[in-house]
Amino acid sequence: MVQAKTWNLKQHFEGFPKNSDFELRQVQLPEPQNGEVLLEAVFLSVDPYMRPYSRVQMKPGDVMIGAQVAKVIQSKNPAFPVGCHVVGQCGWRTHTISDGTGLTRIIAAWPQDVPLSLALGGLGMPGLTALYGLEEVLTIKPGETVLVNAAAGAVGTVVGQIAKLKGCKVVGSVGSDAKVSYLKELGFDHVFNYKTVSSLEEALKKASPDGYDCYFENVGGDFFSAALPQMKMFGRIAVCGGISQYNDKEPQTGPYPHMSMIFKQLKMEGFLVRRWENKNEESLIRMLTWVKQGKLKCKEHVTTGFENMPAAFMGMLQGDNTGKAVIKV
Repeated sequence: MVQAKTWNLKQHFEGFPKNSDFELRQVQLPEPQNGEVLLEAVFLSVDPYMRPYSRVQMKPGDVMIGAQVAKVIQSKNPAFPVGCHVVGQCGWRTHTISDGTGLTRIIAAWPQDVPLSLALGGLGMPGLTALYGLEEVLTIKPGETVLVNAAAGAVGTVVGQIAKLKGCKVVGSVGSDAKVSYLKELGFDHVFNYKTVSSLEEALKKASPDGYDCYFENVGGDFFSAALPQMKMFGRIAVCGGISQYNDKEPQTGPYPHMSMIFKQLKMEGFLVRRWENKNEESLIRMLTWVKQGKLKCKEHVTTGFENMPAAFMGMLQGDNTGKAVIKV
């Protein structure tokens, strides 16, 4: 018998999450049955999507949703031998009994000197989101100008680096001067702190007077309203997230995009990363090669201790992290 710890949603979030919305529980897990494995969490992920998805996918009392890298410590499933590592949507748990459904073994090509935690970040869902948003949705081309907001986050840092690898000019928006400096180290052509500029419109014009061919959208709200008129004719927009709205008690309204969309004949498409999951292994091998070559850097913001997951989650929503926010158990 193994005693597992879980973080549960005590009540739905109203506005920004607070400590009292979470409850730490302990549960006794049974021995694995035939076809099952016992997993022990090694790294857990906190991501922006958990905030809006908690409302539609969860009810009070449920274990918080999320991915983790886990080690198989008992197995009665030959597909997952003891000692192997997997990525699974196990939620905020220290231990999990699984029949193998939804588990993905870390790819065999994973180098020993690359941290397994990157399977939750630059070499996992966020990195693949960046890759597919650029290649499949925006179909970026060399010489184009790409705008990305929330550019110091898990997705945004990878968006900028891949766009540079593809021969694009990259403009990023972030929320601190330290993040501005970091993205300049990564090779972004222009980065600005949206919290300190006097005008978003003027900052966007200064960064690219000719406008933007492609816009990787993670924020929504006022930023989107300011960026849309800066798009070039036939510009493309990939809508990945809208973090500026996740904690609103009342939905934001307008301005509305119709005139800019029509007059500039823009293409805008929302997407979820799982649309291209059939390409994941090939894509990860390609991205691992970039990491080994030093062309792709995957920064992490690591919090130690399972008991600190709610704090790490709330900190991530406030922009405390540069790169991927992960919890080391």
